[in-house]
Amino acid sequence: MLMNPKKSVLLVIDVQAKLAPFIHDNAAVVDACVWLARVAERIGVPVVVTEHFPEKIGGTVEAVRAATAGAHYVGKQYFSAQADGCLEHTAVAGCEQVILCGTEAHVCVQQTALDLRAAGKQVFIVAEAAGSRAPANRDLAFERMRGHGIEIVSREMVAFEWLQRGGTELFREVNRDFIR
Repeated sequence: MLMNPKKSVLLVIDVQAKLAPFIHDNAAVVDACVWLARVAERIGVPVVVTEHFPEKIGGTVEAVRAATAGAHYVGKQYFSAQADGCLEHTAVAGCEQVILCGTEAHVCVQQTALDLRAAGKQVFIVAEAAGSRAPANRDLAFERMRGHGIEIVSREMVAFEWLQRGGTELFREVNRDFIR
């Protein structure tokens, strides 16, 4: 199945100030989350951002916060945002497809993805925009999620599937500003 901008939401999971420095290759993960958020905004895909115990782990890192100024922010206590119930009144509830990025891949991202899949959503994890402290945990999470019908994709796969076609002004803008 292709990701469709009219059926999609971008869900950014827990890219938070006190956790981010410990994520393997954290600068690349944060940059990929920022890139996705900006592409989603340009194409018109809604964005939802979660924060797990922000009073303890800190708020969303500034780069992601700046790129998601128009997003719906929700706090959570469960590792799975779906189990927490905080997604019920967001764009996630009304979309068939949920594209996830964030941290940690083997904890909050995976548990949210598995619960969303169990709820009947089509779930996609953006590989370069999902990280864990240990790369082995990230890789195991990807393997496990694939086994449950969750697709692991690249950020360019997301962008080009959301664009659907070339030759449009939107394609030219996204190609110029984001695809390198």
